[in-house]
Amino acid sequence: MSKINIEVRYPSHQDDAKHYDTATLRKHYLVERIMAPDEINMCYSMFDRIIVGGAMPVAEKLTLTSPDILRSEYFTQRREVGVINVGGRGAVTVGSDRYELEFKEALYIGRGDRHIVFESLDAEHPAKFYFNSAPAHKEYPCKKVSRKDAIVMHMGSLEESNERTINRLLVNEVTPCCQLQMGMTELAPGSTWNTMPAHTHDRRMEAYFYFELPEDAAVCHFMGEPQETRHIWMHNEQAVISPQWSIHSACATRNYTFIWGMCGENQDYNDMDWCAPKDLR
Repeated sequence: MSKINIEVRYPSHQDDAKHYDTATLRKHYLVERIMAPDEINMCYSMFDRIIVGGAMPVAEKLTLTSPDILRSEYFTQRREVGVINVGGRGAVTVGSDRYELEFKEALYIGRGDRHIVFESLDAEHPAKFYFNSAPAHKEYPCKKVSRKDAIVMHMGSLEESNERTINRLLVNEVTPCCQLQMGMTELAPGSTWNTMPAHTHDRRMEAYFYFELPEDAAVCHFMGEPQETRHIWMHNEQAVISPQWSIHSACATRNYTFIWGMCGENQDYNDMDWCAPKDLR
């Protein structure tokens, strides 16, 4: 039996969040433990019922079974899953199909009777499978997506400290999906700011997973209402939950990469309420 750990986070109102101290902010929004050898770690958030998780098979294969909180026979009975490999070469077996994933390649797993198994192809350089999951109303086929399949957007500039490449990997323009969307943003050397100008989107929530940060580096994630911003210091391979009412932006001690995952009722990538930097407080 694979070792699976899951914690549950309940929604918080923006008026309450204004009064949170540092420890309380981290307790409600930061997901510190994502990757651990031969474990599957998950956080179930009641914000649009997203699941943020990681599987790191080393000495054994890891099977994604349904935790008690889902009350389902199997994990994807009512859910879809998006997976992005942030480690060494690995494979995900879904039913009778096996998908090999290189570094930064993605896999969409649709709703249905799926037996899902994670494995590394080299235990010395184990795969690290970061995944998001959302409730799904319809079954869509599984699909492997590499960066050559992605919708790529080059944005920002070095002068603004935010030159970056946005890879839209698991979105409807690339593969059919219900409400889950995932992608990866890579900051160029010398750039440290992401998602600036900041924005909110009431029709969906979001989760960020930061990686490619050295052990001695840190990223400062900004959240909260535009007029009541807060921050959380984060490190490599940690995730953060961003409610619908919150901005989600960051600045770090060096460039980095992050995976964004969204779920909610609107899949329009450009459905954002922008916040000008001069208006932030």
